[in-house]
Amino acid sequence: MDMYPYKTALSTRWGRDVAPDNAWYEYPRPQLVRENWQNLNGLWEYAITSVAEKNTPEQWDGHILVPFALESRLSGVQRLLQPAEALWYRRTIELASTAGRRTLLNFEAVDYRCDVWVNDMHVCSHQGGNTPFAVDVARAVQRGANEIVVRVEDETDAWQLRGKQVLEPQGIWYTRVSGIWQTVWLEQVAETYIEDLDITTNAANGLIRVAAKVNGPEGAPRLRVIVLDKEERALSAEGSATGLSIYLEDPKLWTPETPHLYTLDVHLLNGAGNTLDRAVSYAGIRTVGKTRDADGHLRFTLNGAPIFHWGTLDQGWWPDGLLTPPSDAAMLYDIEYLKAAGFNMIRKHIKVEPRRYYYHCDRLGMMLWQDQPSGGENPPWTFLNENPEDAQWPEEHHQQFMVELERMMDTLKNSPAIVVWVPFNEAWGQQRTMEVGRWVAQRDPSRLVNIASGGNFFPIGDIVDGHAYPEPRFPFAPERFNEFIKVVGEFGGHGFPVDGHLWNPDQKNWGYGKQLPENLNEYTERYRGSIERLNALRQDGIAAGVYTQTTDVEVEINGLLSYDREVAKIPAGALANIHRELLPNLIGNKR
Repeated sequence: MDMYPYKTALSTRWGRDVAPDNAWYEYPRPQLVRENWQNLNGLWEYAITSVAEKNTPEQWDGHILVPFALESRLSGVQRLLQPAEALWYRRTIELASTAGRRTLLNFEAVDYRCDVWVNDMHVCSHQGGNTPFAVDVARAVQRGANEIVVRVEDETDAWQLRGKQVLEPQGIWYTRVSGIWQTVWLEQVAETYIEDLDITTNAANGLIRVAAKVNGPEGAPRLRVIVLDKEERALSAEGSATGLSIYLEDPKLWTPETPHLYTLDVHLLNGAGNTLDRAVSYAGIRTVGKTRDADGHLRFTLNGAPIFHWGTLDQGWWPDGLLTPPSDAAMLYDIEYLKAAGFNMIRKHIKVEPRRYYYHCDRLGMMLWQDQPSGGENPPWTFLNENPEDAQWPEEHHQQFMVELERMMDTLKNSPAIVVWVPFNEAWGQQRTMEVGRWVAQRDPSRLVNIASGGNFFPIGDIVDGHAYPEPRFPFAPERFNEFIKVVGEFGGHGFPVDGHLWNPDQKNWGYGKQLPENLNEYTERYRGSIERLNALRQDGIAAGVYTQTTDVEVEINGLLSYDREVAKIPAGALANIHRELLPNLIGNKR
């Protein structure tokens, strides 16, 4: 039994600067910001026991740097968690006061199943490794010192939604990730407080609608929302917390070219008009849709204008942090590189990023296709052929899939950057496709549904998505696909190794195609040729293209960037020139 993952020599410039006092110190929830919060990242004690052990360890194995997963270099441990083991965490925090306040303990993501105790009181159990959860620990905390203990189980395999993680990494499957892998934090709020906001917009009439999920004993609370445009008050309104509509005259719309965001100062009021809770959020006014062009092909629209979606497949993996970016600045670097390279979209592949990732896409103007992390059993992969099959999942595992899908959609629902939901990829865990597609469309009619990117195509949702490597192609079948937007959801994958920047220089590294290019000029020409072919497919009705991929990942060397982000195989400016030449009208017009 292997105890340790492959220990690469590769690291990032951001990872080399990580320390216990600066590990992910930014506020983690940009669309519901309060001033009173406490970051709990840093050094925690850890221990590994048999999964049969349910009692808190008496002896601890050392320290682990939260929020980095056990297997990552940045955790300071770099050990594999076995399916028959449990991972424990412990730390003590100080609270100045708890009287008259609720104390909320927040975990941005823990992979995969966990229990939490505060001062020996069990406060919650949670299953699902990709989205945030919070627990009110007011009954357990006290003024002064408070002990937090977390117990984690993570089999990685079987039915759990794990994305690209496997027990034996190879090819497109990567090192497993266990335990806390995003920020842990605490906030104190009033007895009645805003638990969540639901923000919807409409570009045609300048609508911003704000509804609040309120937790607490106060009856019939109201909202006061002040809309700010670059710190200047644009409009304010007051009304029921169940939904308050604000209409802006001549609104500034959100597009990739002009990603305008309005600040929302949200006050929760009691019957006397006094503020119970206050939070700051933001909104980008935009409307996602589709239309037929003069040739009868369906196209994407943004704010009513046709727009070609042009992006990369983006895995979000790192050599030193694995699923966890080394820092907020590291995560931002990838988005800024793609923006400078002339992309207007990212397909976030089989991963849910920290919430700050979506904030950066919102403010920089990068549209997102958001995948649901995959897992479980697969049906036969029949691509876009007729008579596809679904996998047969037991009811309990299907229900857990739906729980985690809804959590992802609910967590990210207010991001203007997200324009497409992708429930399945390449038949991975694809089951009850028609049912899932109808549910997603009903759950969020403000976005489009790409039911199965490259996977088994069922006639549900808005998009039919074909994958082809290395050159883009599409099996046009008007009688089957005429009612769907046609896209090439993955292509390219041209590999090029960069010496000194490889995950494992002793292992065969690979990219798509019969053989790797001999030099950078040949690599660039292959890329240029693929874009020319994609551009030709636009005339046949292709409305989007997704190039594989943003960065190298472990032994995959098909990224535009090396895995450590030190080398841009094609500089951003050169990519932008290629894209301008071949795809001159990438960005939709403003309203």
